[in-house]
Amino acid sequence: STTLASAAAGGVIVLNAKNFDSSLRDGKVWLIEFYAPWCGHCSRFAPAYEQVAQTLHSQQPTSPRKVNVAKIDGAAERALSSRFGVRAFPTFFLVDGWTVREYDGNRSKELLVKFAMESYEDVEPVPFLFGPFGPMGQVRAFLMRCGSEIVGVYEKLTKEKGLSPLVAMAILCSVGMGLGLVMIVVVGFLLLRKAKLD
Repeated sequence: STTLASAAAGGVIVLNAKNFDSSLRDGKVWLIEFYAPWCGHCSRFAPAYEQVAQTLHSQQPTSPRKVNVAKIDGAAERALSSRFGVRAFPTFFLVDGWTVREYDGNRSKELLVKFAMESYEDVEPVPFLFGPFGPMGQVRAFLMRCGSEIVGVYEKLTKEKGLSPLVAMAILCSVGMGLGLVMIVVVGFLLLRKAKLD
């Protein structure tokens, strides 16, 4: 596995929540595998996926279609998995701008290379509304990030601050209800002002 800077060497690029959006702005097509470290199918296919990366990365200088090959730890990067609607591991997506296609064929080096270069045209793209770059994908990712943050705050309150779980939950519930009430008041105020203007 390689970082983005050493992709020219031919290995699989590791993407995560921090580098995902900035990496995909490079104008190239991306073949992305969502995997889990505990997944046996993923572990067995890893050497073949490295060969897919070497093949596609070595074709970049001469091919008009430039394809980067990447992987995302879907178990650790739950927000990205949720954004793409990943239901099982491994799952492969071909991302070309905002057009996303899911690969559903057999896992082999030859078939994945062919999918990335040619046969992707035979696969119906994921509808934008429900895709990772559309509103539903963004909402799913936002909700997953919020949930992860709340769990992190709970763990910090119980482990670092030494609060009992019941007190930590009470604090989180109070903050959540307070934010909810503030949002209701703000939305109500905005709608009430609009009604008066009409």
